[in-house]
Amino acid sequence: MKKKRPVLQDVADRVGVTKMTVSRYLRNPDQVSAALRQKIAVALDELGYIPNRAPDILSNATSRAIGVLLPSLTNQVFAEVLRGIESVTDAHNYQTMLAHYGYLPEREEERLTSLLSYNIDGLILSERTHTARTRKMIEVAGIPVVELMDCVSPCIDMAVGFDNHQAARQMTQRIIAQGYRHVVYLGARLDERTLIKQQGYEQAMREAGLQPCSIMTNRASSYSGGGEMLRQAQRDYPQIDSVFCTNDDLAIGAAFECQRQGLSIPQDMAIAGFHGHDIGQVMMPKLASVLTPRETMGQIGAERLLARLRGETVSPSMVDVGFTIIPGGSI
Repeated sequence: MKKKRPVLQDVADRVGVTKMTVSRYLRNPDQVSAALRQKIAVALDELGYIPNRAPDILSNATSRAIGVLLPSLTNQVFAEVLRGIESVTDAHNYQTMLAHYGYLPEREEERLTSLLSYNIDGLILSERTHTARTRKMIEVAGIPVVELMDCVSPCIDMAVGFDNHQAARQMTQRIIAQGYRHVVYLGARLDERTLIKQQGYEQAMREAGLQPCSIMTNRASSYSGGGEMLRQAQRDYPQIDSVFCTNDDLAIGAAFECQRQGLSIPQDMAIAGFHGHDIGQVMMPKLASVLTPRETMGQIGAERLLARLRGETVSPSMVDVGFTIIPGGSI
């Protein structure tokens, strides 16, 4: 059985004030005197009081909670995005309610249904592809929404991100400029950003008069997966001299596979990744990658969401945080 939690009346009795006074303190401590604030704080600590937000939620008052839907909790990209979000929400006394959906729109719909049942004040999403019901629920909820990781695709409300297509195109152009002619794209998960990057890669290849070739899998990215995909690329495209990977995990796995085969990077095989993770920047040779400002993206997204909650006008609707090509030593 659940242990009975202390209630407001218990705190009030301990201090010798009314429940209303304690409630006022919990909403805004500055509304009570400094001496009383100290007494109430001590009583709350001694009793182990846990605030009950249900009455506020049921009365349609603000929940001071932001829903955050991420496609993965193991991907370092989204760990950094979340750190950026919470650096802002924590500073403004908002809680984040986190859920992940494994890159599946139908699961995103399920998780969103649950989050909205808690009367969240705003929503941060990580994709542009949503089910019709997800879009309808967001419309009915009438709360501000920020979509991250892309600044080009049409958004529901607000967006903060970068141009995935242009980033992939520019990295491919950099590889070609180094003299490589048989660049193969390695993509995993087949999520929308992986496919957009593939399109950017293909455009750069065709602009250079070269034939685009891809190895794609719907499995999650991993170091071992990168090695497997490089071996498959070598079988399918024997002339391969370089790979451009949808993320650094695949790129580092491909680099390990080159080491196993005794191939020299970049002389025998050039390798480029995406996102500029720290591990790629300390390997030898340093991994060429597209550096994306994930934490900044989360911060700006959260700031714009909270600005809307304060009733402020937020313009423009989409913010481009840009990207940086890191040439490294692997191309």
